[in-house]
Amino acid sequence: MSEPTAPVAGLGAADVSEPARAALFGPGRRATTVGLVLLTLVTAFEAMGVGTAMPAVIADLSAVSAYGWPFTAFLAASVLGTVLGGRWCDVAGPRAALLVTPLVFAAGLVVAGTAGTMAQLLIGRVLQGGSAGTQFVAVYVAIAAVYPERSRPALFGLISAAWVLPSLIGPPVAALVTEQFSWHWVFLGLVPFVVVALALVVPGVRRLRRSGPPAGTGRGLVAAAAGAALGVTAVSWAGQHPDRIGGITAVAALAVLVPALRRLLPAGVFHGGRGIPTVVAARGLIAGVFFAGNSYLPLILTATHGWSLTAAGVPLVVAALGWAAASAWQGRHPDLPRTTLLRVGFGALAVGVAGLLAVTPAAGPAWVAVPAWTVAGVGMGLGYSAVSYLLLHHSQVHQVGSHTAAAQVADQLTTATLVGLGGALLAVLATPATALTVLLVPLVVLAVLGALLAPRAG
Repeated sequence: MSEPTAPVAGLGAADVSEPARAALFGPGRRATTVGLVLLTLVTAFEAMGVGTAMPAVIADLSAVSAYGWPFTAFLAASVLGTVLGGRWCDVAGPRAALLVTPLVFAAGLVVAGTAGTMAQLLIGRVLQGGSAGTQFVAVYVAIAAVYPERSRPALFGLISAAWVLPSLIGPPVAALVTEQFSWHWVFLGLVPFVVVALALVVPGVRRLRRSGPPAGTGRGLVAAAAGAALGVTAVSWAGQHPDRIGGITAVAALAVLVPALRRLLPAGVFHGGRGIPTVVAARGLIAGVFFAGNSYLPLILTATHGWSLTAAGVPLVVAALGWAAASAWQGRHPDLPRTTLLRVGFGALAVGVAGLLAVTPAAGPAWVAVPAWTVAGVGMGLGYSAVSYLLLHHSQVHQVGSHTAAAQVADQLTTATLVGLGGALLAVLATPATALTVLLVPLVVLAVLGALLAPRAG
């Protein structure tokens, strides 16, 4: 099957016959394309690099006991910003959000980069997280309004590359900056790039407008957004503390999350309703499975097979390259059915995770991790881009914000839950090999489930 083309509103978006390269880099959109990719690049670099610098940050601020709080603050603010940003963009269009969020993000970088206390650092992280969440939604709304449907796969390929590049160079660059200069410049050094990205985006987005009434009402949205932020953060924390307190926290998180998700996610997500419900579910499944595996693969290789940290990072690097290559490839084939690519992506992800089951035993061939995780990365490049395309394809312009927010919340919640499950298994089972074998089995099952559900996303 092939998805029909739906008209969208924006700057020349109705010209669906326009070649993808001209649609992205023609005179009317070149600066907007570069600006959106650069905004994504800066946000991704901050996300990938801060973890490397954080030990130095915490030591300098004499706050070792609060090590997890900068990450928790960013996550909670990001969920809140995602949900409220979705409503904002649906009501007012993406223009204001794309003009305001880079400024708030830059302010967060300055506040964190000049921090002399943990309190100031946390304020900076909240500003960064909230603006990053809203900006993510605004970028999708702008894509729906500005770019022809046929050119979107190519743009999603560029945006994927904007996430992959920082995953390769972010940690070493952040380490170099921290060692040679100061951790402060891991934050402050990004501010000029935000300014450049904003200058490029402004000419393109200033003409955008809202293209219809917002989807639904905003009643209860703030409470649901706060519940989702607290719930996702609590799930993440409980996974790192598999004791009685962690169990109580997990139960409390569910009590908050369930009503919040009923408000924030489209009806039908949990039983595979056709269209948007399955697209949102697919986003949660594909992100959760991949990032959970990605989080624990280095531990498998170091704890079970004695690899160095550098060597254990090789499968992650080649998976990132596979993701970028597959995403670029699908961008050059806009006529391929996206539901087929989504199904193939989930299938490749299932094969890659299943391959790691051969690696977890001490007697297993550790080298299999490299080709297996490369296959998983290719699956992400195909599947994640397909989900992004289908999300916009099924949405009217005035629904893109809420649908994107729902997909992002599903992504964050599933990832936090599966990563937390891995942490709990490591704490209660005898060896890392046993714990991670137990974790990989449901990951394979979830990837297969995603492949089975993929046709319902069309």
